[in-house]
Amino acid sequence: MPRTLTLGGLLKHLARAEAQRFGPDLDDSAMGEPWDTADWDADPDWDFTSAAHDTPAQLYSLWDGTVARSRARLTAALADGGLDQLVCIAWPDGQRASLRRSLCDLIEEYGRHTGHADLLREAVDGRVGEDPPLRWRPLPGGPN
Repeated sequence: MPRTLTLGGLLKHLARAEAQRFGPDLDDSAMGEPWDTADWDADPDWDFTSAAHDTPAQLYSLWDGTVARSRARLTAALADGGLDQLVCIAWPDGQRASLRRSLCDLIEEYGRHTGHADLLREAVDGRVGEDPPLRWRPLPGGPN
């Protein structure tokens, strides 16, 4: 069954990707809320589908907070062992990924979903390209 892809769902999914990458994938720590209490068995796409019940402010707050925690955890990990240290991501043969590989995978995740968001935005407002609207400005204090 195909799911309905929304900008809110993509933003919540990217917050989940951040929480996963800098939680259990990094050092086997918990992802935290809302991820730890979501019923993933009942809805494996919970991050995408539950976003329909969140306001834009809630979604941005979730993503902003998750990114801030990710940056802090990455800074600590870099200070503690650099990019070549092994993280908890493992392949079936037991080999573990490096922090460098983990970061590259997260960049790939953002690239893929940024492309999806661009297509959704074009379908809504007809804008194409990489530039935001002329009067758009980031929120003060948010990640840039």
